[in-house]
Amino acid sequence: MTRETAVLIFIALAVVLLGLGVWAWIRRTRRDSALAAPLGEIPAGAATRAVFHGLYVATTRHDEPLERLAIRGLGFRSRVTVTVTDLGVALDLTGQPRLFLSLERIASVGQATVAIDRVVEKDGLVRLAWHAAADTPDRTLVDTYLRAQDASSRAVVDAIAGILPAPTSTTPTGTDA
Repeated sequence: MTRETAVLIFIALAVVLLGLGVWAWIRRTRRDSALAAPLGEIPAGAATRAVFHGLYVATTRHDEPLERLAIRGLGFRSRVTVTVTDLGVALDLTGQPRLFLSLERIASVGQATVAIDRVVEKDGLVRLAWHAAADTPDRTLVDTYLRAQDASSRAVVDAIAGILPAPTSTTPTGTDA
């Protein structure tokens, strides 16, 4: 085999692999087309509680940190500014319109160690669970992973948890239980 033949084989292999990657991403985009990020500005009158800078890592299916979703605006890693207000959380990703997660959309917030493409120290990621399809009956739950840069992930989680309504308990407490 000549050197030119080997180079042509490698070029052909690279083109095939790139084509397969593009085809897979298109299929993933079609699969996730029913899911939408809530684009919008922070409502007028909302009080800012905290602002954090960091990295947007990924959005995945709820409790499946290795299954990336191809939601428009959330498909790729980016720098992010997280603004916590009393009415919800705004995510400003580089080159994308602002996303605003109202309190009704946010299901929970916590810490994580692993997300697709990223493994960090224990509890080094913020996991924000929210409803991607708020207007549909199934209310698909997704997890967005963030990596704080100017604060600890615990500080981001505490700031977001501080605006969420307290969970209602259905179990009796006290001496009547």
